[in-house]
Amino acid sequence: MVRLPAVAGSFYPSDPAELSAQISEYIAPRNGPASRNVKACLVPHAGLMYSGHVAGAVFSSIKIPKKIVVLGVRHRPPGSPAAIMSNGVWRTPLGDAEIDHELAEKLRITCPLLTEDAVAHSKEHSLEVEIPFLQILNPDFRFVPIALGTAQFETLVSVGEAIGSVLAAEKQEVLLVTSSDLNHYEDDATTRVKDRKAMDQLLKMDARGLYDVCRKEEISMCGLGPAVGMLTALHVLKASKAELIRYATSADQGGDPSAVVGYAGMVFW
Repeated sequence: MVRLPAVAGSFYPSDPAELSAQISEYIAPRNGPASRNVKACLVPHAGLMYSGHVAGAVFSSIKIPKKIVVLGVRHRPPGSPAAIMSNGVWRTPLGDAEIDHELAEKLRITCPLLTEDAVAHSKEHSLEVEIPFLQILNPDFRFVPIALGTAQFETLVSVGEAIGSVLAAEKQEVLLVTSSDLNHYEDDATTRVKDRKAMDQLLKMDARGLYDVCRKEEISMCGLGPAVGMLTALHVLKASKAELIRYATSADQGGDPSAVVGYAGMVFW
């Protein structure tokens, strides 16, 4: 199966040369030692003109292994609230990225909540916009796409524990790429305050704390579900450190300061 690009030409350029040039700009100069191994990263997924510099700062600062799980958002129905694809390729203007069937099967067997569902992925942008970065930084990578809605906390923990147990058993290094924007469509000052509260919990690697503060403070972090799953998986993987690489809002790139979206780029190891 070929999953065709859904947001090429809108979230990022559809022309391969233009897309390569834009991503190359975001990953240079590198933001530190690109050989650093991390277990997971959090990157935004807005249009590249707004959030690409944040995602590029993260991806260019870490080693990109050959095996990757991309954990993104299921923004809209139809489709499963916990959707995986186990076969085929994802096409971007830069070519085809192959799904790691063997790793996907392990995840699907370990976590029965994950449903084989290409429909949930067909129009979802949160995973798609990360793929061109990975294609440029490691053309040989294979990946597993998973899209999560913001479900009950216990459901997200169950998915995260399953991901963590599978990755812990892998002989090869696997990077968990988690895709999320932060607060949406409030003014820049309000968003920065709210985003700081969410980032504090991410830096503490506190899944329950993140879930609760987003609910209590009405922080519209679209990838709350994936982030809770990631933090839970990291606990299984015995990760203990987190670092904020870059933070910005859409206003920093010329967006309307009265209705911004926040973007954080973070790494975990």
